[in-house]
Amino acid sequence: MQKCVTCGIELHPERAAKYNYCMSPQCQEKNARGLTMVAVGVNKAAEQYLLLDDQTKADLAGGKYHDQRRGSFGTSPASTANLPDASKSTASQPRRRRVPAHRSERRPAPRKPWSVKQQRLALLYNEQGLRPDEIAARLGLSTYLVTQIILTSRNRGKL
Repeated sequence: MQKCVTCGIELHPERAAKYNYCMSPQCQEKNARGLTMVAVGVNKAAEQYLLLDDQTKADLAGGKYHDQRRGSFGTSPASTANLPDASKSTASQPRRRRVPAHRSERRPAPRKPWSVKQQRLALLYNEQGLRPDEIAARLGLSTYLVTQIILTSRNRGKL
């Protein structure tokens, strides 16, 4: 049986398989270390998170995890090719989009072609089990517009 490195109590075999200290608060405080996680950019859809251990470090160094959004593995080193040169024309340099500093500088969201009251009623009728064409007839809207109201609300988590 393995024993706790701090207090000497015998460890349960399942605990001893991963840890060399017991579950007492004093031993936990002295020996427990946080885990280091690393986000690996595998594709556009999602990041993959891994524990940063020796095997993961070796895999990262070997180029196993390739971020498809970039042309190289990991972070790209600074190169002189990306720096602006006086001899190069400005037409060959990528255009940069201006990001507004304040919310007031942003364009207002496009106005919805339905009112808040129509939206509330459409959602209420939908929850009662009415079909979009029945809701449209009651509210005087098109079936397409009622469908858009319902889908917009689902996407925003209101349904």
